[in-house]
Amino acid sequence: MPHSVEYYLSRGFDQKAAAYFAKGRRKPVKVEPKEQYKLLITFDNNEMRLFDVSALLKEGTVYYVLHDVSLFKTCYIDANHSVCWDKDPAIDSEKVWSNKIDLGADTCYLDSESLEK
Repeated sequence: MPHSVEYYLSRGFDQKAAAYFAKGRRKPVKVEPKEQYKLLITFDNNEMRLFDVSALLKEGTVYYVLHDVSLFKTCYIDANHSVCWDKDPAIDSEKVWSNKIDLGADTCYLDSESLEK
């Protein structure tokens, strides 16, 4: 059971994260790649949010390989409800963990923009 916003604030969370965790964590259930390195993510409450991956695509980071648009478009939701990519689609990331690039469910929610008005 989630704690109150005040509880999370007392633990050092910022207001946005405290409100998110107090309402209960969300899980991505669907992801669609869009233009300009954006992801349309549907969560378990049917909320749709837009996540901009472009800020993560810095040289020297694990996400840099996603500059390859064809690789970027291969995103999927794994069993842990993370948004993922396999660096080499021919390798099973369940057997070779270092092949997988992922964004955790909480990051996907907190760092995305709601499409609801």
